[in-house]
Amino acid sequence: MTILNWFSKLKQATNESSSISPDLRLRLTQEPYCRLRSLSEVWGAVHLGIRIDVNQAKVDDWLRLPGLSIHQARLLVELRQGGVEFHSIEDIAAALGMPLSALTPLEPILQFCYYGAVTHGVTNQININTASVEQLAEIPGLELFLARAIVQNRIHGGRFRDLVDLKNRLFLPGELITQLMHYLLF
Repeated sequence: MTILNWFSKLKQATNESSSISPDLRLRLTQEPYCRLRSLSEVWGAVHLGIRIDVNQAKVDDWLRLPGLSIHQARLLVELRQGGVEFHSIEDIAAALGMPLSALTPLEPILQFCYYGAVTHGVTNQININTASVEQLAEIPGLELFLARAIVQNRIHGGRFRDLVDLKNRLFLPGELITQLMHYLLF
């Protein structure tokens, strides 16, 4: 690409970026998880450099997209946590049981990054709110007595909301939480 072409593309991007309404620009910069209300807002977000990495997206990320329900967002996250990788917009459409044409307008904001089969050296994560003592005891660094304490606390205190809740309810040291966090789902 010549320097002249580069300046031409820069000018075009600047013009597109400057056509974004000040209200939208302010909302997107001040509220990291604000919901995009229309496809024009999706394009505005794209021009501001906002992208959603589909293979690392959380429920809040998916909920930014217009037309996506909480149930669909949760389904995509659960599939991802279960080891399903999304390689294209077609994969998302198939997972949601939606026609491709309904999702195609959202494609510019979606990034399909590949992270390999193993994340943080962990292949299977265990849901701490449904796992048995035996399943929990298989996690490296989690002793049998702690597995029993987790299940007992879950029975009496209810589901664990997140790592902070687990840490506080069982008075666990931060080092142990750091070691366990890649193995646990909530």
